[in-house]
Amino acid sequence: MARLGKIIGTIFIVFFSTAIIAAIVALIGVKLFNPLHNVDTSSLLANLPKVDATSGKGIGQVLVDTFTVSDFLDLFTKSNLLPLIIFSILFGLATTMSGEKGRPVADLLRSATEVVLKIVQIIMYAAPIGLGCYFAVTVGKLGPQIISGYLNAFLLYLALAFVCFFGLNTLYAFIAGGKAGIRTFWRNVLTPAITAIATSSSAACIPVNLVATKKMGVPDDIAETVIPLGANTHKDGSVIGGMLKIAFLFTLFGKDMSSFGSILAMLGVAFLVGAVMGAIPSGGMTGELLICAVFGFPAELVATIMIISTIIDVPATLLNSTGNTVCAMLVSRFVEGKNWLKKKIITK
Repeated sequence: MARLGKIIGTIFIVFFSTAIIAAIVALIGVKLFNPLHNVDTSSLLANLPKVDATSGKGIGQVLVDTFTVSDFLDLFTKSNLLPLIIFSILFGLATTMSGEKGRPVADLLRSATEVVLKIVQIIMYAAPIGLGCYFAVTVGKLGPQIISGYLNAFLLYLALAFVCFFGLNTLYAFIAGGKAGIRTFWRNVLTPAITAIATSSSAACIPVNLVATKKMGVPDDIAETVIPLGANTHKDGSVIGGMLKIAFLFTLFGKDMSSFGSILAMLGVAFLVGAVMGAIPSGGMTGELLICAVFGFPAELVATIMIISTIIDVPATLLNSTGNTVCAMLVSRFVEGKNWLKKKIITK
């Protein structure tokens, strides 16, 4: 239990640190090259809900509105996704701690989960068609100008993905194991990378990531904790995508992106987007709903930024998948000591 506690604590620190670094890299990227720079957005704005173009809420109010609701029934609205997640965690913990008395509730939740997943499966058959129709209608109404904005977002994301994939991953591998860590990482990361590109699903990459990290010398208990947990809660590619979506909406509606409070809020929400996005192609709509809920944008704008999720899905999954493998190396470094990789090489 002591080792497990050390592993979990180290995972939290590594996940948090790498996600924040990814958010900062993305923030720098949108500051240097805003996707909507020199794009005429007047036609787009004419067909979207009106949004107050003031500087927005302070960081304190953003935090309060992000994590709490004023009334219990507000939990079950699409504007309060994160408070619902927090309530769900507390409800699940309380159910587990209740033991035998809580078993009927646990059984009900388990059955309800299966039913809801089947409903989602049915809906998802039509979801790609719906998104395609929305995109077609949007382009038909607004013309090529909006295409330029999405194209700029895609090109910016590719540039940021290049920096993170080759730059940050190499840096993390060096921290984890020096030059030997860099060689070990790049020698074994090809299969996870190809799987991520082919599937666009972090969940689908879990088996190959487990094999790859164990080949890198990561202990079994660390690999089998980091990889499944990371696939669901640590997605650096989604963090970068979240920052692009926030900047897209902020620029579109003229909201302030330069004040200290706005920057902190953008970094914090981008970090949360990486945690709540689903480990499936395009990540579901949780990240987009969270962005709109926290910053007070109408829920109708979810589809507008959902298009960004679709076009960046492949490189985002690449960063999500390979980022978790190098994080497993970092966790091994801090749990096993700085010579962990040498010991594994000697053992082999």
